[in-house]
Amino acid sequence: MNKLKYIAPCLFGIEGILSGELERMGALNVKAENGRVCFEGDLNMLARANINSRYAERICINMAEFEACTFDELFEGVRATPFEDFIGKDDAFPVNGYSLNSALHSIPDCQKIIKKAIVERLKTKYGVSWFNETGPEYKIRFSILKNKVTIMLDTSGDGLHKRGYRRVSNEAPLKETLAAAMCDTARIFPDTRLIDPFCGSGTILIESAMMALKMAPGLRRFFAAERFGFIPYTVWREERTRAQDLILHNIDFSAQGYDIDPNAVKLTEENAAKAGVSKYVKAAIRDIKDFKLPDERCLVITNPPYGERLLDVKQAEELYKVMGQKFLKSSGKKYFIISPDDDFEKVFGREADKRRKLYNGMIKCQLYMYFRGE
Repeated sequence: MNKLKYIAPCLFGIEGILSGELERMGALNVKAENGRVCFEGDLNMLARANINSRYAERICINMAEFEACTFDELFEGVRATPFEDFIGKDDAFPVNGYSLNSALHSIPDCQKIIKKAIVERLKTKYGVSWFNETGPEYKIRFSILKNKVTIMLDTSGDGLHKRGYRRVSNEAPLKETLAAAMCDTARIFPDTRLIDPFCGSGTILIESAMMALKMAPGLRRFFAAERFGFIPYTVWREERTRAQDLILHNIDFSAQGYDIDPNAVKLTEENAAKAGVSKYVKAAIRDIKDFKLPDERCLVITNPPYGERLLDVKQAEELYKVMGQKFLKSSGKKYFIISPDDDFEKVFGREADKRRKLYNGMIKCQLYMYFRGE
């Protein structure tokens, strides 16, 4: 296994950011597609991408790709895949996935056919008639898009957005991978002064601090592939040591969060402590109406409440008006605001210098960027 093919699913709109990240890690033949990035590398790259990626939702081994319009074609394509190179005779191999715009549209039926084909393949290779599946879990994922089948082995387990610091969150949390992408777009440096006036559970503050510190987001969590028999433990040890060595220390970074909800402020501080960045992240109770910009240069990145989830649209737009009054055009001040409201700029009071389409879960949003001072 000198080189494997990988697929890293991601949120729509951040494929380019993820591609750049993987290339900097040393991944080969990186190619961005809609909602995912394909790349190649050795087993160290598998561990490195899991531990270090801020933007991927998970890292999967691309086991096979083929066309299938019938269940027979699906069965034969799966059966031709060398699962024995990865899965032992005692290992568990659950199957799940999705199908879009394809002749094979029944997910349960596709699951059954794929499972049956894997069993038949492994029966032949191991000379057994039954699999107890009592060993480590090797989760098989499939996608069928316009009749193109992709069979993948999930190496991450829990999604990579689950860093481990946010076991409890407020009512409408921003996904960690999206928060990281916003921070990447805004450009975080070791001496950045960052403010989030709607900090919620602190996701933007924490992701920005980890980015400034060059702290790998997966350094403190476990991955499914750590139980895989074909990956030596030394690979994980080497990559964790590598990630640890990259961390900066005693940087001049600060992230300040505000929220009107005392519970959100407390949650931000607790999550920052779990993430190991409490030295750089602070939070306080403050209404947006009382927001004041510091005299020094600063970066504001925020996810104000959406009318669709926490407030009605009118209430949300009242917040946007106040933000427009508080987020003044000034040299050294930059603002990055994510919102699903198509009228945001109109209500805010001025057009963004730049916009970028992003998705917060299934909600289509725009990242509105204001960076031209007076």
